[in-house]
Amino acid sequence: MSFQVKNNVHWVGKVDWELNKFHGDEYSTHKGSTYNSYLIKEEKNVLIDTVWKPFAKEFVANLKKEINLEDIDYVVANHGEIDHSGALPELMREIPETPVICTKNGVKSLKGHYHKDWNFKVVETGGKIELGNGKSLIFVEAPMLHWPDTMFSYLTEDNILFSNDAFGQHYASEFMYNDLVDQDELYTECLKYYANILTPFSKLVLKKIEEFQSLDLPLDMICTSHGVIWRDNPIQIVEKYLEWADGYKENQITLLYDTMWNGTRVMAENIAKGIRQADAEVEVKLYNTAKSDKNDVITEVFKSKAILVGSPTINKGILTSTAAIMEEIKGLGFKEKKAAGFGTYGWSGESVDIIDDLLDKAGFELINDGLKVKWNPDQEAKKECQSFGKVLVSKI
Repeated sequence: MSFQVKNNVHWVGKVDWELNKFHGDEYSTHKGSTYNSYLIKEEKNVLIDTVWKPFAKEFVANLKKEINLEDIDYVVANHGEIDHSGALPELMREIPETPVICTKNGVKSLKGHYHKDWNFKVVETGGKIELGNGKSLIFVEAPMLHWPDTMFSYLTEDNILFSNDAFGQHYASEFMYNDLVDQDELYTECLKYYANILTPFSKLVLKKIEEFQSLDLPLDMICTSHGVIWRDNPIQIVEKYLEWADGYKENQITLLYDTMWNGTRVMAENIAKGIRQADAEVEVKLYNTAKSDKNDVITEVFKSKAILVGSPTINKGILTSTAAIMEEIKGLGFKEKKAAGFGTYGWSGESVDIIDDLLDKAGFELINDGLKVKWNPDQEAKKECQSFGKVLVSKI
């Protein structure tokens, strides 16, 4: 499959309908994904990025149908991660002397992955290559969006930004344009992508978008490396990134918990009941972290103005799913969100103190010292949980 994106720009990537896990097993891809590679055919021919390693042979074979490989003048590696560069070894065996354009960190990344000394050409922000027909490709370094080696490439005249991971989403579709797909699905995957991958770099997202906007370049399309191409009002996803990067939160409170004998689950349900009694407008969501997809849960944390985290005490600690989700949350560095802990216990009762400490280290503002209930909640304890929920609302 290949298609014309605009004028002499062609998509030559791969739609991966079967993908359900990404970054090892770290990221769930319920809607599959795409690995977008683009071929620009002007007086100079440029290939921008490749595809994931498992599809390398298929990619090169299909690319040969589009162009004589010897006619490729440059290969641009906007980012060295293997889902974008995985077909480079297969391709470079065919055209070993072709220049590979990347950032200084891109050389380190590609050499680190493949241990090859290809014909690297290092570029910095403002660097360009002339393609002929009045067109040029301009490069903009974008470190930590989301790797140190990342850069954007901008095609003049056609006004296309090749943004690599930025503005993308894990979303497989036979329609490769934003205006042709289900908008709810699209933005669900965009938000999940931002929440789980780009959240730690939000300050850099704001800075880089402002830097790109200052260049005052016309923008007709954003060609990402995953998911759809933004051709209909592409600035809409840029505006969403500006919103998401700036302490984003909705009128939502999310409760995350794990439970052994349902005591902590009962606490969560009654705290939620109290929240709803105090505020009928706030959206309340509950997730058992042992049974829920962690990336979907993290997306809900991203949307929330406050979270509550619960676990019973086990061996003077907390349940493993609670510990795991808190480790993920800490690494993402959420900002401007409040939190509290809760949990049941039988004798030692350390779980809430542990959770509070984890929430504090993760950058959340603690609302209070949390709530502990001994054994399974009785009617009085359920009322206490409801009161806890009501009080929380007044402090969020």
